[in-house]
Amino acid sequence: MTIPNMTMTRLAALLSAAMMLAAGSAWAQPPAAPQAAEQPPNLPLGRPIGAGELQRLFDAYTMIQAQKALQLSEEQYGRFVTRLKTLQDVRRHHQQTRNQILGDLRRLTVPASAGGDESIVSERLKAFRDEEQRAAGEIRKAYDGVDEALDTRQQARFRLFEERMEQQKLDLLMRARQTAQAQRRGR
Repeated sequence: MTIPNMTMTRLAALLSAAMMLAAGSAWAQPPAAPQAAEQPPNLPLGRPIGAGELQRLFDAYTMIQAQKALQLSEEQYGRFVTRLKTLQDVRRHHQQTRNQILGDLRRLTVPASAGGDESIVSERLKAFRDEEQRAAGEIRKAYDGVDEALDTRQQARFRLFEERMEQQKLDLLMRARQTAQAQRRGR
């Protein structure tokens, strides 16, 4: 299953625009009206995109880029995509759980609640440690699944690819933040 370069370019542009919108930025000029065939389904035009939707767009972009970066055969691509999605889902689930526990700890340890129940704080700390341990095992298992779909060189390229994708995501978020700040100053 080969994705045309034009589709990858459009998805990259949409992802960049989505990240800008999610950061709360407004465009200085109204965008040209996209053609109906170019719009992915369910892309909310004219309103900010939520974090979950933004993550799904970036995950889809990652999958498309992986085919080219890892030089996957058509046979490998189907297995790889399924396993990459599992890895992404496992990471996301554990990050959400981790964030929830950290939020609990934050609320339990603010100075206003200094007289809070130590046993509750202790229980949440244990839950945090347990979640970290569970996450490590499940993420390792998901990586093993991805690795089974790849040869040794592709496994190495996948680790480098992931690092590059993470850097691209951070760069896009930084640009979105800078744009939003510049626009707030310009108001």
